[in-house]
Amino acid sequence: MSRIHLTERQWDFIRPLLPPLARTGRPRADDRRTIEGILYVLITGCRWQDLPREYGAPTTAWRRLKRWGETGVWERIWRASLAALDQHGQLDWTMAFLDGSFAPAKRGGDKVGLTRKGKGTKWMLVIDGNGLPLGFHLDSAQVAEVRLAERTLDTVLVARPRGRPRQRPEKLGADRGYDSGGFRRTLRRRGIGMCIPPKRRPKRWRPKQGRPVLARKEEYRCRYKVERSFAWLGNFRRLLIRWERQCDVYEGFFTVAIMMVCLRRVG
Repeated sequence: MSRIHLTERQWDFIRPLLPPLARTGRPRADDRRTIEGILYVLITGCRWQDLPREYGAPTTAWRRLKRWGETGVWERIWRASLAALDQHGQLDWTMAFLDGSFAPAKRGGDKVGLTRKGKGTKWMLVIDGNGLPLGFHLDSAQVAEVRLAERTLDTVLVARPRGRPRQRPEKLGADRGYDSGGFRRTLRRRGIGMCIPPKRRPKRWRPKQGRPVLARKEEYRCRYKVERSFAWLGNFRRLLIRWERQCDVYEGFFTVAIMMVCLRRVG
């Protein structure tokens, strides 16, 4: 496979957001080469021991992925890229979409649950109207998606030059699996409109109070965008099957993936 590398524009964006070099002790391995090594494993899905030598030692890349995930470096770069896109008007807040997906976990570990598909981890993703990831949450696949929806919305936090960070879109679209009275009340409390079709119920069923909430077809047709975003993440092959027992390492991979989705729009 051809060499995977960051563009100069992407590197110029990332470099100021990295932790400063230590003044004493052993010099840190080259940051750009190490990040590109992490990207190589993430995109190709290869084993760490198969990382080409030009990217440095596999143990160095693995430790950097884990350490910077724990200290929030990957998340800081991702959120900075979202803020840059929002500042240039490239985030569409008029309509966001929420959905979940499943990744099988072959070795078990934390945040792994048993389903009909087998053991796995659930991806929860909320995107803007252009398909860019605004927030995400990883959890056991055994938990229902509607129960994880509020936690996923809590991860939406886009900084702005002035005032508070933006945390809510104008409207949220989701499939009928999210047709829950509790979740609808949560959206109303947050001031978020909804585009969620009602569940299929018997013909004689009538709501206890008020009128049933219907989803506009033209808005609901755009729900393909969240499926497209999952397809973008599927290009990072290391995410498709979870081989990591430690969820923080897998979450580090996931954060780097959504970081790159946003960075490709920045430059």
